[in-house]
Amino acid sequence: MSFLQLSELTKRYGDHTAVDRLTLSVEPGEFVSLLGPSGCGKTTTLQMIAGFVEPSAGAIALAGKDLLAVKPNRRGLGVVFQSYALFPHMTAAQNVAFGLEMQGVGRAERDRRVADALALVGLAGFSDRYPRRLSGGQQQRVALARALVIRPHMLLLDEPLSNLDAKLREEMQIELRAIQRTVGTTTILVTHDQAEAMALSDRMVIMNKGRAEQIAAPQEAYERPASAFVARFLGKTNELAGSAQTEGGATTVAIGPARWAIPRPLSGPIVATVRPEKIAFAAAAADRLAGVVRTRIFQGNHWLYRVETSGGDVFVIRQNAGDVMPAEGEKVALVWRADDMTVRAGDSGQGDA
Repeated sequence: MSFLQLSELTKRYGDHTAVDRLTLSVEPGEFVSLLGPSGCGKTTTLQMIAGFVEPSAGAIALAGKDLLAVKPNRRGLGVVFQSYALFPHMTAAQNVAFGLEMQGVGRAERDRRVADALALVGLAGFSDRYPRRLSGGQQQRVALARALVIRPHMLLLDEPLSNLDAKLREEMQIELRAIQRTVGTTTILVTHDQAEAMALSDRMVIMNKGRAEQIAAPQEAYERPASAFVARFLGKTNELAGSAQTEGGATTVAIGPARWAIPRPLSGPIVATVRPEKIAFAAAAADRLAGVVRTRIFQGNHWLYRVETSGGDVFVIRQNAGDVMPAEGEKVALVWRADDMTVRAGDSGQGDA
């Protein structure tokens, strides 16, 4: 049995549907991210789980019990908000202890658990500091310790790293994942940051206009996007127009002079999606997609290219491995494997290969 079960969960505000029949099963100890652009319904979904927003329809079950019948303060959930919401007049230890005091935990037990929670997040020596004397990353850790110290059934994170600078955010992603694995608490994260969701999650729920476009492990969603929206939202991608033809049980996709065999029947106009890092430069040949390098940008660990081809502009990412790279204005040929692209019918926009 799933630990958390959302069944046809829906939230309407007048004529606007914020969350549209979302169904999701979360296993014990799993880290799941609700990912999508602003207004896609991810925060509303989290708030319905927490009990801050009442669903218009659908059901939420936690460990087999109807969560909607339980008041928010009785659900046993740990919540970390984007703003951290620390009490400025309380020390780090007092902030962490607050939930335990509300639960009536005795002083000795409370002090022990607060010390353990602060040690878990790397703040053992900061118990007497007030929030104003803590960095953004340290405040985030206090908020996380406060959520974990009550030993929640589940941890709900609402964009908890968005206020941190890029370097600190990456560091906290690593630490957050390590803490979650150590504690084993089932966790739901709301984020609009694709890299963050892919770095932290066992699975991602990619949402668009209130609906789940795809529910999958990060690598699966990135490598095999279920829709054009997912392909565009998860990192850089190329969409190239072409055609497909099936003869004698074999299907061939053509983009300009280049040809690939795909494993399913498809005929007519198609759109192929391929990630920039899957494309390589090769020697010119009659059956390869030729182009001219129009832009070359050095980005430290890799080069970003814009190549003009007969099928449109193609972006290429090549690792900075010390090799001689094509210069701007140089003619090149582009190659990639059939397994590294998804193909959908050009007129319907549905179906992947």
